Amino acid sequence: MTNNRFDNKLSQTGLSFQPLYMQVEEHVKQLIVEQRWKPGEMLPNEFKLAEELGVSQGTVRKALNGLTGTKILTRRQGVGTFVSEHTNQHSLYRFYPIIRDGKTPELPKAELLSLTLIKAPKNVVSAFGAKANMKVFEVLRRRILNNEFCIFEKIYLPYVYFRELEGLEDLPHTLYHFYQTQFNLTVQDTTDRIKADIASAQDAKLLAIHIGEALLEVERIAHSIDGKIIEFRISRCRSDKYHYLVESK
Repeated sequence: MTNNRFDNKLSQTGLSFQPLYMQVEEHVKQLIVEQRWKPGEMLPNEFKLAEELGVSQGTVRKALNGLTGTKILTRRQGVGTFVSEHTNQHSLYRFYPIIRDGKTPELPKAELLSLTLIKAPKNVVSAFGAKANMKVFEVLRRRILNNEFCIFEKIYLPYVYFRELEGLEDLPHTLYHFYQTQFNLTVQDTTDRIKADIASAQDAKLLAIHIGEALLEVERIAHSIDGKIIEFRISRCRSDKYHYLVESK
């Protein structure tokens, strides 16, 4: 019997082949998934973590540095280490790359067009790598910048993770913060596939542009901390006044 509040899992067979600091990283991620530490909550200091996990302080520091580098944790100088939150500012620079020409980045507002529980179409099933009878919530919405519609979005969310969406009539502008705080699903990374396209009749109507105008289509798959695909999104973006910005650091 042990009094360790974290129920030390570092000796699990599935992790034993990894370097010790990576085992600590995986262990801390699992504790976050299990909500032992919630978004915005401060972790114990390195000495305490090392004692409770049965490893050296140097191992803990290396693990926390790795988790800070991947944005799972945030360090505040002189204060401590915290579980990262998807605040508006965080989402702005990490997950929202569409910017108006000549302007600084800003978060758009959103107009919800519909929220419907459906059987997933083939392209959605393929994106999730799931079975053909998968149920998803289809979210249709328009994004607004500078008082004009700039993006038409189709967002697909697995029913198994988002059951509580059923019956809702509105959603917040910033969905990733909503996923994190309401469903304990933190978006850890995203993969975007971008291609040029032309506006369909639906695009033209929803974005107040002409049929055949140039668009950017962005397909995004979002993964949670523990590697689950939790969102598939198709964004149809105006390109006459907007561009897609990627900064590598």
